[in-house]
Amino acid sequence: MQNKIIQSTMLLFIAVSLLSSCNSSKKEEAIAEVEPKTETFLLQKEKFTTELRMPAELSGFQQVDLYAKVSSFVKLLKVDIGSKVTKGQLLIVLEAPEISSQLAAAESRLKSMEAIYNTSKSTYNRLYETSKVEGTISKNDLEMANGKKNSDYAQYQAAVAAHKEVAIMRGYLEIRAPFNGIVTARNVNLGAYVGPSGKGSDLPLLTIQEQTKLRLAVSIPELYTGYLKQGDEMSFNVKSSPDTFKAKIQRMSGALDLKLRSERVEMDVNNTNGNLLPGMVAEVLLPLNAKDSTFVAPKTAVVSSAEGVYVIKVVNHKATRINVKKGREIDDKIEIFGNLNTNDKLIKLANEEIKEGDAVKE
Repeated sequence: MQNKIIQSTMLLFIAVSLLSSCNSSKKEEAIAEVEPKTETFLLQKEKFTTELRMPAELSGFQQVDLYAKVSSFVKLLKVDIGSKVTKGQLLIVLEAPEISSQLAAAESRLKSMEAIYNTSKSTYNRLYETSKVEGTISKNDLEMANGKKNSDYAQYQAAVAAHKEVAIMRGYLEIRAPFNGIVTARNVNLGAYVGPSGKGSDLPLLTIQEQTKLRLAVSIPELYTGYLKQGDEMSFNVKSSPDTFKAKIQRMSGALDLKLRSERVEMDVNNTNGNLLPGMVAEVLLPLNAKDSTFVAPKTAVVSSAEGVYVIKVVNHKATRINVKKGREIDDKIEIFGNLNTNDKLIKLANEEIKEGDAVKE
């Protein structure tokens, strides 16, 4: 009887153990079944096209500040702010009595030296003709007359140069427009003292700008300089007008500004209708077209950490970190550059918790 009880107890214990082991294996299978898979994607190349919005500034195609060359007073002022001027037009007449006196003295000396030279030249010519008859004029007298003629000629040329110099200084008393444009600033009045130095030269007399054609200048960050080239068309807007304007890149500096680390790019803007003004701030929309196809990945696939910037590549079901550099971004995509190949399998939702060599369940 006792043996039967012991056997029954042992059978019951074995049954409970088997049942427990079955339940444990079922639980492990259930856990394995609910364990999420890692989402991956195959890396591909694309021609990435983006747009860059940058602030820019409009300026006159040509601009000049006019100053006085000589110390003088303003005698006539023929233009004012907003006056349209043409190349060569007389703008300001200055007065300097001492220059007029110097010019008169230079003219008198010039005429005097011209008369002296003409006399010595005539004397030499007569002596030369006479010397053709043997024994009439000594060779020494002829040489002295020739020397006198040459000396007078040199002094005459010096007088010509002196007169020309004073005449040029006299010409500085008339200030003319160097090109077609508009007077945008005036800092003098009639009778004001002006000069190359001193109080009269603190500000320019006039400022002239060419406004029928404007320059649009924008500084492009270093990251984007390789995507632009001369002739690319872009659009821009200004706050004062709802219209969208077009322009093409005409000039690129070819070097980075040492302070901003950016390249200056200029565009020419036709402004014959006068809708735009120099000094306006514009918002430029620059198209950044890639020259070649590049690798493009979701932003979530790129990890930025203290260890660097990398993506996680799946090789034989194991994680491998690949260091990359970021390029342009648009929406949820980003350019990446590194030791990558087409159809590389990358983890889409990468993070720092995935370590080098971790098993990846796909």
